[in-house]
Amino acid sequence: MKRFRWDKKYLYWGMTAFLVIVASVLFYFIVSKFSVIGETISKIVTILSPFIWGLVISYLLCPLTNIYERSVFGPFILYLNKKLRPGKEPKHKNTHRGLAVLFSMLTLISLISAFIWLVAPQVVISLQSIVQNSSDYINSVYAWIEKFFADYPELASTLGISIGNISESIFGWIEAIIPELAGFITNITSGVLTVLKGVYNIIIGMVASVYVLYNRNAFGAYMKKLVYCIFSVEAAEKVIMGVGFADRVFNGFISGRILDSAIIGVLCYIGCAILGMPYSMLIAVIVGITNIIPFFGPFIGAIPSIMIIFMVSPVKALIFTVFILLLQQFDGNFLGPKILGNIVGINGFWIMFSIIVGSGLFGFMGMLLGVPVFVLIYTLISNVVNRKLKRSGLPVDSEDYLNISYIDPKTGEPLVRDPERDRADKREFRASKSDKKSNLWKRFTDVKNKHKIAKAESTAENSEKSESSEK
Repeated sequence: MKRFRWDKKYLYWGMTAFLVIVASVLFYFIVSKFSVIGETISKIVTILSPFIWGLVISYLLCPLTNIYERSVFGPFILYLNKKLRPGKEPKHKNTHRGLAVLFSMLTLISLISAFIWLVAPQVVISLQSIVQNSSDYINSVYAWIEKFFADYPELASTLGISIGNISESIFGWIEAIIPELAGFITNITSGVLTVLKGVYNIIIGMVASVYVLYNRNAFGAYMKKLVYCIFSVEAAEKVIMGVGFADRVFNGFISGRILDSAIIGVLCYIGCAILGMPYSMLIAVIVGITNIIPFFGPFIGAIPSIMIIFMVSPVKALIFTVFILLLQQFDGNFLGPKILGNIVGINGFWIMFSIIVGSGLFGFMGMLLGVPVFVLIYTLISNVVNRKLKRSGLPVDSEDYLNISYIDPKTGEPLVRDPERDRADKREFRASKSDKKSNLWKRFTDVKNKHKIAKAESTAENSEKSESSEK
């Protein structure tokens, strides 16, 4: 009896069939138990939400912590060490890092506290004032429309109905949101226990973020170690480069958008206060928050702000429209490029595409994160395409393909387009077409003349025959 011999080919087929069966069973299990799996994932996310908050907070505060550490406390600790302990190394090498993390957290807490105790109450008061004076505002708008469009009563009636519908929707939204904001502020300002109960996840997240920020280099080193353990050296280098690029895109874009929107909100409040606009704080908050959304954000924030001011004074609404247009031009042409730089690197069409798709799939977070996610996908596809073109010996730059009309499939040599030669070829082609047409016309006329001659000869013969028969 022959002994069975293992063959790599049969082993490969067997492993492939086994993995296909396992994948099919797992897919069936996921589809059949989708609701149970969803509930389990939701429960796990709820349990880990403080740590998720900690990772988000530490990721957002990491640039500020680096600035404090490298530009403020690092030089300060070195200066103190030179003065107090000349020629000796500092006792505590990570003191500057601890101070940087501490002041980063204090900065975050100060900003949140300032918003809660200074900005939020004024926003609620403004919303309540709008609702209380809504009937007076609507009547003044109707009076202004009737006065301005006195010669066009039908147009005035149509505009009045439209303004009334818009006002009802705005007031209805404000009436629905006021109790929530008022209750939120009341709960926050009522005592320490309520604060601890209401913002438990954020507090635990801040504590976790302190550990993450202080030990971020150690976490980064451990993650690199794990990547080099799982992948080959070449693949690990590519993974680390990709993660670094994604970090630069996300961190730079999100931090830049938040800083840019904060500056625009402050400038909007200052401008509205100088111009004497009603509800300046409310308008500044709306403009600042919606400005976080790229491309569509300025329009989303400007339209309701203009409508709120229009109900109080149409003239001031016109002035505010001019002011907000100038402010957005300043943001788009000067402030935004200075803060964000060339982080995005794609044209306006793809930005609009990514925002629309992201908002349709994931709402507000999709509008905010759609652009950096699309930048990563776009960069990945571009790198794959460029690598394939380099292997084929073809040009990589897109501008090179503007003048390439043909690539030889055997040699791979591109044929560059010559405008003069193209024009000469067109003239030659048109001349050949005209020559062909003239030759065809000449043959057609020759055949036609032959037919005429043959017809004339046949009629002459028939007439001769008839004459001879009569004789």
